Amino acid sequence: MELKPPRYRRRSSRWPRVIFLLIALLVGLRLSGADEIAFQAVYTRYLGPYVMDIVQSFGIDVTQLPEPLQPTPTPTRSAPSWLAEAETAYWEGDLARASHAYAKAFELEPDNYKALVWQAQLEALRGHVARAEELARKAVELAPEDPLALAVLGMALDWNGKPDEGISYALKAVDIDPNFAEAHAYLAEIYADKGNWTRALEEAQSAIALDDRSVVAWRNMGYVLEMQGRYEEAIEAYQRASELHPRLSYIYIGAGRNYLALEQYDKAIEQFQKAIEASPNNADGYDALGWTYFLQGDPERAIIELEKAVEVDPQFAPAHAHLGVVYYVRRYYEKAIEYFLKAIELGIENEEYFYELGLSYVYLDQCEEGIPWLERALELNPNSGPALEGLRLCAEAGL
Repeated sequence: MELKPPRYRRRSSRWPRVIFLLIALLVGLRLSGADEIAFQAVYTRYLGPYVMDIVQSFGIDVTQLPEPLQPTPTPTRSAPSWLAEAETAYWEGDLARASHAYAKAFELEPDNYKALVWQAQLEALRGHVARAEELARKAVELAPEDPLALAVLGMALDWNGKPDEGISYALKAVDIDPNFAEAHAYLAEIYADKGNWTRALEEAQSAIALDDRSVVAWRNMGYVLEMQGRYEEAIEAYQRASELHPRLSYIYIGAGRNYLALEQYDKAIEQFQKAIEASPNNADGYDALGWTYFLQGDPERAIIELEKAVEVDPQFAPAHAHLGVVYYVRRYYEKAIEYFLKAIELGIENEEYFYELGLSYVYLDQCEEGIPWLERALELNPNSGPALEGLRLCAEAGL
């Protein structure tokens, strides 16, 4: 039996049939009285202009066809929507997202000074103190008699190294509303930074008496006690604050600082790790953990954590400064210079960082670049020994 190869029939194109069926469908839709949207959907999706002549042959006036459907525009988000997102993000510990949402709300409602105030608070908590001051000043310009705006500006100025200016705003906030717990809390913190321990404790106690569920009141009580060296009591206050808001990293960092003061390094590290878990998108936890490793004599682990801080938030000045110190101590002066310059660019004003930056240049035989930084250290402290030593070395080198 002879086996023959199978015979294949050449298949004709099916497109004429498809087009014919689609045209028939269009005609059927038109004659049946279907709405314009149904007719248009078939027309625009499957046929298009290349079969216009065929469609017209059925007596359909194509000039009367509706315009193609346009995509529904995405509705612009409202200010209340952004404010709700900010509130949610804050309680989730995502301070960057919360700050962004408050900024969006203010863009839509330029007279909503409270959005500026809340953003200023968050920027301070994120370590962006210059930005916090800028936002709080704008809020006070919009609402010069609002106690919340005044109190937050006082806090921002204090955190930005201007307690003498900040205290006037905090006092005004308390005068306007003596029952405003957070105003007393911020005033307590400023008094503590100025070394007025009696007034600091009185204001912290007033804040808690007015609102014992205020996170700010308990956190600032912890800070006041910490500044007085009452570390165990301070830890208890910080723990109370963390119970009220478990996702705020800076509260755990406050507790960790006190464990460091008690030389309980394991407990300090535990608190800093809690800070990271609570708010992994905030840089302060990584920075505190890295700095603790450095203090323990482990610069390699310190660099790992500090670089995570910079990666999470490139604008977090303390982490850049701490990396500068670590590299300076390890005599990697080029890297130290890089990080010190970035920290200073971001607003850091610190005698130690100035003279270590200057000495890094000196040790690289670049006195011309180093002398201005040594002089800036002396502006902050005319008796700065390392700065004077750096100038002496440059003088001996003939510069």
